[in-house]
Amino acid sequence: MPAESEDAVALGHVTERLLKAFTGLDPRIVRGAVDTAYAELRYARVRTYLPVLMERRARDLLAATDAE
Repeated sequence: MPAESEDAVALGHVTERLLKAFTGLDPRIVRGAVDTAYAELRYARVRTYLPVLMERRARDLLAATDAE
């Protein structure tokens, strides 16, 4: 399976989890946070922990947004 397909699957799973966790936020904001997190990490050489790192980064972004 190519890395791009695995990344797409990971993006979908992370987005689903965060949409459930941040129900008070607009889904576009959640998707944007996940996209930003992916953009920051997509060139990582070690891909094993990419989904975990993406989710952590997106949660940080969303927590800052939710606090505003």
